[in-house]
Amino acid sequence: MKPWVRNILRGLCALLAIAGAAYYWFVVESHVPGGAEYALDIGEVRRLAGGASGDKPIAVEVETVALFKPPAAFVVAGDGWEPSDLPVYSYRVVYPQTSVIIDTALNNELGGGNLDSFDAAAFARMQAAMALSSLILVTHEHVDHIGGLTSHPNLAAVLAATKLTREQIANTAAMLPARFPVHALDGYVPLDYRKYDAVAPGMVLIKSPGHTPGSQMVYVQTADGTEFLFIGDVAWHFRNIEVQRERPRFATEFMIKEDREAVFGQLGALHRLHEAEPRINIVPGHDGVVVERLIDARLIKRRFQSAASNQSD
Repeated sequence: MKPWVRNILRGLCALLAIAGAAYYWFVVESHVPGGAEYALDIGEVRRLAGGASGDKPIAVEVETVALFKPPAAFVVAGDGWEPSDLPVYSYRVVYPQTSVIIDTALNNELGGGNLDSFDAAAFARMQAAMALSSLILVTHEHVDHIGGLTSHPNLAAVLAATKLTREQIANTAAMLPARFPVHALDGYVPLDYRKYDAVAPGMVLIKSPGHTPGSQMVYVQTADGTEFLFIGDVAWHFRNIEVQRERPRFATEFMIKEDREAVFGQLGALHRLHEAEPRINIVPGHDGVVVERLIDARLIKRRFQSAASNQSD
């Protein structure tokens, strides 16, 4: 073999080795870092949920507002390149005399070409329900969770019922392309808490920064004792928790810019919680299989039924 041919082959092999290592590092590798720890005291959460005076929720409803379909490898590191469903949800926790909204989805304009589908009727029901709710919460400050709030036609009124955290308000760059109108937040007093905060009977916020600085989980215990843990985008699918794999580095480092170690700690805590307390319904941010299973089990109702009735009255 001529020397120049040998050199070309060596160069190609080196390039292939570098490309393979880069692919593994940015797409496949998802080992739990040694320092990944997160404390989740479910006993304390339950205590706080039961300590608030008043009736607990009697139902939970869900609207499926939109759908993203990224490759599976974007959702769980090392998975394939076939499309994976990421539905966009809003939840309504129904009390005897009022309701609470968890996450406000986004409108079609904010989703743009990234959306595979959009349900205008579902979005309209959700925005109508927001106007009737006494409390509005967002699990974190990304557009597909806060966009329905920033675009609400009666923003001043719904902001009065909204508890955005100090970390969420400070991270408006992560909301883009959603944005609040100029001066909309002038004088707004954000929620500030350390680890847990009981915001309503049977409902506790759990601080979980990592996916974003303002990420939080929402624990809900209904009057019949059913428990839910809405974890926002700590995990997009339950598979992240089950196999203990994060999103790939190309997503977390260059697109989402999340704290991987913090998220790994939370995934570990959720994995342990599910093993110890399988009756707690852990609800990831975009897992259609989990949500449909809860609907089939009649633990969550499809559509904001009470809101639809109020609109027709």
